[in-house]
Amino acid sequence: MKLHPLGDRLVIKMVETEETTKSGIILTGSAKEKPQVAEVIAVGPGGLVDGKEVKMELKAGDKVITNKYSGTEVKLDGEEYIIVRQSDVLAKVE
Repeated sequence: MKLHPLGDRLVIKMVETEETTKSGIILTGSAKEKPQVAEVIAVGPGGLVDGKEVKMELKAGDKVITNKYSGTEVKLDGEEYIIVRQSDVLAKVE
């Protein structure tokens, strides 16, 4: 199964990163704050959304930072994804 977002929506997957403290202790995912960096998995077509023309500026594979509690969480084939509007993306990580 694949997710195909509509309108100005994106399907993203949170990026799990290991974090090391200054003293060298590696923090696992459960011991740190929820990550805000995600990878774009799929991009909607954009177009006319709520009476305004929306041009999609992101593409699959981009790394982005999103609002912390935005979007709708979806579980598909054992993987967790989040569907967000492009306007919920704060920045592109390069």
